[in-house]
Formats: sequence, structure tokens, C-alpha cells
Amino acid sequence: MHFENKTIVITGASSGIGYSLAKSLPKENCSLALIARRQYLLKNLINESKKEGTIRTYQCDVGKVSETKLTFEQIKKDFGSIDIVILNSGVSLRTDIRKYSSSDAKEIFDINTLGIVNCVEQILPDFLEHKSGIIVGVTSLAESRGFPGSGFYNASKAAASLLLESLRIELKPYNIKVITVKPGFVKTPMTDKNEFHMPFMMNVDKAAKIILEGIKNEKKVIQFPFPIVLGSKILKFMPDWLFDYLMSKKLPSRKDKISAV
Repeated sequence: MHFENKTIVITGASSGIGYSLAKSLPKENCSLALIARRQYLLKNLINESKKEGTIRTYQCDVGKVSETKLTFEQIKKDFGSIDIVILNSGVSLRTDIRKYSSSDAKEIFDINTLGIVNCVEQILPDFLEHKSGIIVGVTSLAESRGFPGSGFYNASKAAASLLLESLRIELKPYNIKVITVKPGFVKTPMTDKNEFHMPFMMNVDKAAKIILEGIKNEKKVIQFPFPIVLGSKILKFMPDWLFDYLMSKKLPSRKDKISAV
């Protein structure tokens, strides 16, 4: 698969992995529709890339159904059709159990899980009609277990991964590809706020390159780096008593602010 002459939608394009993907893709001679809650952060990107393809930006909170619907309707008007969606929007929050909050959980699930649902709802009818299209969803290797202080985030990413897996199987007869991206620790504004050790931290541009190569090769799952992939698999099958013992030593002591991609 190649990106040339394709129309690609990227959500969460204002920073981190989404921004790096948006910087790289114009070199592939494709058209980009970039979605972010903070649209103003995309101005520099447009100035840098305006001669290398068609790029338009849209302000939208993909966690809100009405905003997502209107935004995708506008994208279809502007570009005519959509070939690939890269659903990258995400938020992270570490919590103190003494400040457990359903509103925090709602914000995380609205973006990390329902944000994917809301976007897929808008593009799926066209993809089904034309029997073509690629859906790329960015989740996380943190889905493997319920880590202390990150339960909402872990659960939202696990739900997103299972959702994408289900879609991959259901849409195969329609020639629609579904790709799940599971990064480890990537240096972004979101991970910059973490106060714990993050092993095998990867440069964001390197992560974007791996993702784009994986999409080109139509891999079902793109996951990296290998040491974290291996570690996540070990943790997934670790006995509960051992996982509980190890994680009990890493309990957070306070609540941090929400950080967004």
C-alpha cells in the first residue's frame, strides 16, 4: 500500500505522534485532514508543508458525537472522499485512589475509546459502500494490566484494542483494513508529565516512521519497541499474586493534571 494521492485523516494531530505523522506524510504526496482540539497548534505545520500537498485543519473534540459528525461531513465536502483514518487522539491521567472520580474516567474513555467509535461511525458507511479503506487506531502497550494510578487509562486503551480487533475481523470481508498501533513509551508532551521511570523511551519521529512503515505494509498490529512488547506479554501472563506484590510498591502519592495529545 502507498499513500500517494490518498486522503488521510489524523486525529490528535496537534502534538506528539499525531503531529509527527502530519509532518512526515506531505512528503508522500497525499492530502491531509488534521483534527485537533487545539487547532491553533497546527499553524506552523501548515506553513512548513503548504507546498507539498493539500492540508486542512479542523477543530474538533472527537469525544463529542455532534462535533465529530460535523467535522467529518466538512472533510468529505472539502476532499470528496477519505481513504485512511489514523485515530490517534488520546489523554492520560494518573490518579490518587483517594480522589477517585467518575468525571476523570469519563473524559479518558470519551477520548481514548469512544473517540474511536465516534470517528468510525462517520467513515464506515462510505468504506462499506466502496469496499475499501484503512482504519488505524492508536492504543498502547499499557493495555496489558491494570497498573496502579493508571486504571482509567489502561482500561480505556484495552477497550480500544479489543474494539479494533473486533472491527478487523468483521470488516475483512469488505476489504477494509483495520490496524492497531500499540506504542510503548514515546517522548511526547503527554509522557513528559509522567513522574515515573519510562524504560526504552523512543523519539517521537522514530515512532512515527515505524507506524507509517507498518501501515504501508498493512500490518494488523504495529507494536514497539521490542523490549516493552516482550515485557508487556510477560506481565500479561504473570501470576496475579506476583503482579500485585510488584505493583504495590509503585502506588502514586498524588493526583496529576490531565495531559492531552
